[in-house]
Amino acid sequence: MIDVRRLVLLRDLAEYQTVTAVAEVHQVTASAVSQQLRALEAEVGRPLLLREGRTVRLTSAGQTLARRCEEVLATLERAAAEVRELDDRLAGELAVGCFTSAFAELALPMASSLTGAHPQLRVRFTEGEPEQTLPMLKQRRLDLVIAYRYGHLGTTLPTGLVSRRLREDPFLIVVPERLRGLVEQEGLSGLREHPWVTFPRGACHDAVLNACRTAGFTPELAHLASSISVTLDVVAAGLGVSMLPALATHAVPPGVALVPAEGLQRTVELVVRAGTEEQPVIAAALAALLR
Repeated sequence: MIDVRRLVLLRDLAEYQTVTAVAEVHQVTASAVSQQLRALEAEVGRPLLLREGRTVRLTSAGQTLARRCEEVLATLERAAAEVRELDDRLAGELAVGCFTSAFAELALPMASSLTGAHPQLRVRFTEGEPEQTLPMLKQRRLDLVIAYRYGHLGTTLPTGLVSRRLREDPFLIVVPERLRGLVEQEGLSGLREHPWVTFPRGACHDAVLNACRTAGFTPELAHLASSISVTLDVVAAGLGVSMLPALATHAVPPGVALVPAEGLQRTVELVVRAGTEEQPVIAAALAALLR
């Protein structure tokens, strides 16, 4: 019988490429990962890894087994869902990952709805961007994630995860009030000579750069801000312009104008592990989010 936990390590080795990276994801030592992979080879009775000095590659048998891992995990998740359906009450803990700007409008109302209807259920939050929370979901450190994706950037979900669309979140051009007329008349291209404030990195940073380049210019990134509030304050002070998703603009300071950005948006979605969609608590969370 193949140990599922060892199978997960093999799958992650196929994805992350090194034993050290897998060890970091699982918060164990590299030697512990290597030991478990050797035990998996013994269970299967075939070499799964090619060890060449400090590098490791999967054999054809290892690649085949790694590909089957998601099917095995999804089947186990469905079995667990069927067992939970026998209980007519929701109890225990629901671990939720959510990006910052969706907390007020999505995550907190969902939690209030769930705990109000099911007092024995506890919701535990982890704040983070999708690139942080989706790996945690895949490693079963979270049960569901409220995430976003930019279609024009070609972002795809990691294997083993499935999503349900919640809403579209359009981008807004964020400028000092004195520039409102310019943007309404010329659009994004009217800001080619102005300094910009953006996040230092990540999907939103990439989306802003992509939108500006599509409009015919590369923006001058004069300011890098890691928080939405600082971005808005810089714009309010007249020191820069920016673009933000609508969900991020619920607390706009005086002197800031918001103008719709033509055709640019991101999709907000609920993401879970394949096979968990029918678990009662996941289904209840989705229903609460859709409401």
